[in-house]
Amino acid sequence: MSEPRLTNLNLYLQRLGFSVPPAPTLETLRQLQLRHTGVFPFENLTTLSGEPVLVDLPSIEQKVLHEGRGGYCYELNNLFLALLQALGFDARGISGRVVMGQPEGAWTARTHRLSLVILHGVRYIADVGFGGMVPTAPLLLDTPAEQLTPHDPYRIEQHADGYTLRANVAGEWRPMYIFDLQRQEDIDYAVGNWYVSTHPESPFVKQLMVARTGEGWRRTLNNGSFAIHRQGRESERRQVADVDELVGVLESEFGIRVPEHLKLQQVLGRLLEP
Repeated sequence: MSEPRLTNLNLYLQRLGFSVPPAPTLETLRQLQLRHTGVFPFENLTTLSGEPVLVDLPSIEQKVLHEGRGGYCYELNNLFLALLQALGFDARGISGRVVMGQPEGAWTARTHRLSLVILHGVRYIADVGFGGMVPTAPLLLDTPAEQLTPHDPYRIEQHADGYTLRANVAGEWRPMYIFDLQRQEDIDYAVGNWYVSTHPESPFVKQLMVARTGEGWRRTLNNGSFAIHRQGRESERRQVADVDELVGVLESEFGIRVPEHLKLQQVLGRLLEP
């Protein structure tokens, strides 16, 4: 089965600050992942509007590259994988189970998409779609050592069922997600995306989640709680008062062109209610 191809490669690269296609090296991978998390925000406005989240490559390209939007893992990591493959990287999609915020040892549904990249026989994971704790650098798979990134430190633990990604948050190694290297097909991602975007218990249909990175900072928006997390400093937090202010924050702080959608406006209003 042939992989779907990008139709907007030059525009995509321009958005990431490249005038010509870069060589498929580790340094390129690092630059791509760091820039991607800064340019294309994580956001779930489509699930809140009640519209279907389309995860075929042409639909994602249209939304992210032309409509001024971001997306979540099934969109952003699909797009990113297509970019890596177009540049000549040996890369494929894998999946995992998000356990961030869950009790230690929790085992959740397989609802996260990320990528495995192999460079000169060395295996890395690359992920541009993990919200407020997205790794901003590729991570070596086959080492338990602490790995520094432009933002937080991470480490990968291997166990009988695969791997656990942990991040050092406030001095504590907290689990982010469990993953393995099992082959994934489009239908596997379609099932996970359907659950994430439509199941009544999915957090993606119950709350607004937005994130973006920058030099030394992460910005997050959870319903009406906006925060700027700066490395080595206390986080700055404020509460957004109404829908107009929320739309302003989405546009100015996250670079999202908010669609004029009546149901979305109504849902956002409800999410801001105390």
